[in-house]
Amino acid sequence: MDRPTYPRTPARPSPRAPAIQDGEQKPMLRQFYDWCRSSYEAHGFGPWALQEKASGQLVGFCGVSPEPVEGQQEINLGYRLARQFWHQGFATEAVRGVMDYAFSGLALESVVVIIEPEHHASLRVAEKAGFSDYRLVEFHDRPVRLYRVQR
Repeated sequence: MDRPTYPRTPARPSPRAPAIQDGEQKPMLRQFYDWCRSSYEAHGFGPWALQEKASGQLVGFCGVSPEPVEGQQEINLGYRLARQFWHQGFATEAVRGVMDYAFSGLALESVVVIIEPEHHASLRVAEKAGFSDYRLVEFHDRPVRLYRVQR
């Protein structure tokens, strides 16, 4: 399987897809790509690449994968889009599709999202997908909101 090419994404830091600066892009994205493949090999699911229909350009990723949170294995729904695709509905559409697959296709009992409180756009996306109740937890030494939706 060939590794995909990615758009430049001056994104915020995150445990799985840290901020990328010029010169760091290829090694970090290869590491992320390898992690995605290992998730599929170990669990049968993981992040999906998101493409813009009109151009075929890679928009970002969205998917579910196991994530240890406070000593418990959770199924985390994660998403990240290149900045030029923010505020266009891609994240909401992707999250809804992944949620449908997680509950209908994978028959998962629950899915969580982990979001930094100051990332308002991600909070809105999660809320549109049905995540409403949360609790504050420490995740990778940062305070985050842990939302959960059950089937």
